[in-house]
Amino acid sequence: MRITFTSKTALRSIAALTIAGLASIGLAACSGSSTGDAGSATSGTINWWGWTPTNTDEAKEFIAAFNKEYPKIKVDFKLIGISDYQAAMRPALASNGGPDVFDLQPGAYVQQFGSYAEDLTPAAQKALGSDWKSKIAKISVDGLTAKGKLTALPIGSSYAGSLWYNADILKKYNLQPPTTLDEWKQVCKTLQSNGQGCFAQGASQEGFDQDTLQAISNSVEPGYWTKASKGEAKWDSPQIVQTLSIWKDLFTSGIMQQGALGAQQYPDINNAFLTGKYAMVMMGSWYTQYATQSAMTQSISAAGVAGAKPFSILPIHFPDVAGKGNASEMFGDADYGLAVASKSKNRAAAETFVKWMSTSTKGQQVVADRLDTTPVLKGVAPDFSTIKFVDESLQSKQVNDYLGGLTSIDEPRFALLNADIENAFLAAAQSVGSGSATPQAAAKTLQQAADAAKAANG
Repeated sequence: MRITFTSKTALRSIAALTIAGLASIGLAACSGSSTGDAGSATSGTINWWGWTPTNTDEAKEFIAAFNKEYPKIKVDFKLIGISDYQAAMRPALASNGGPDVFDLQPGAYVQQFGSYAEDLTPAAQKALGSDWKSKIAKISVDGLTAKGKLTALPIGSSYAGSLWYNADILKKYNLQPPTTLDEWKQVCKTLQSNGQGCFAQGASQEGFDQDTLQAISNSVEPGYWTKASKGEAKWDSPQIVQTLSIWKDLFTSGIMQQGALGAQQYPDINNAFLTGKYAMVMMGSWYTQYATQSAMTQSISAAGVAGAKPFSILPIHFPDVAGKGNASEMFGDADYGLAVASKSKNRAAAETFVKWMSTSTKGQQVVADRLDTTPVLKGVAPDFSTIKFVDESLQSKQVNDYLGGLTSIDEPRFALLNADIENAFLAAAQSVGSGSATPQAAAKTLQQAADAAKAANG
């Protein structure tokens, strides 16, 4: 369950929540291993449950492409909202009637549900050979591996720590995308004086707050956030206090929109940006899809705009908000992986589907061409001869440079964290943003949560 904290009292309760949460993870670890016959590898019906693809047409596209090679395997996709996913999966995976294939993402989900999954290391070796790890993006594999067990095969990677902006709006007011905190404030001041929203974020959700905090931290001291996530540095350090102080400045200076602490990134902020209410939004590599004519047009229509006219969006690095000259490096891991349920009676067919999606060139090409996640199989890239940008001359080079830079990223996003630490980030972000806690107090509570988690793990 994702929990929202909004007060000092809630901040002080993180340690207790950490212990309780880790106890529930321990219960998940008691599940069994493979049972019964695995069934046929080339026929049968498999049930795939996941919170993504959120667009069921995308899932249908994956399945249709798979069925061209495996027509006798029927795949039924069940979309479960991310807010309901943990509650739905826990009893389903423990029963004999749960999914055959299910989504996993690095961090808390692997910890809670990885014990219900088959070890897919043999499947990866069978598909790609003994050197399979050299053929798949390392950052994606690492995040889905727990105690030497590959709990899921990654489908794509996603990277955060960037902004996307509406090129038409900035051009209208003769503005350049900001590279520093002062420039960002000035851009927002100009836009707001003309009745145009500047920047928006759904600050009620820990994942997106964490993205912004990690991006700020990388401006303060590159890599410090990852060191703290590994337990090699402290969360109550001057670096994190400064990170939280800059986060607070986004609110007091007017960069962060009114009502941010109660807004959800999806659908609230996504729709607000796509309908032109704001010029900039905190989104990562998954937003590349909206640089295309088809996805942009469809998404604007879905946001309720009649006669949707697509506009050009472009990515930029997170501004140097600390003013130290540091490039705020991006971070990422597996967007999601597909796991095969140990209790599935159709494990062989399920494994065939998962392998095709993750390790086959055809499967990964379908993933690549959607542009909402980066393919994990090396050598596969989007086919831009068939993908049409909104404005080819404006977007092509910048988007391709952006995607090309993702391959060298090695800083994780969620892989090192558990649900309780993520809840602590949300508590810190909400309390500092609302003014109910100082950056120093919030940083201290973050360290207490990390200490409690360490103690609970022995």
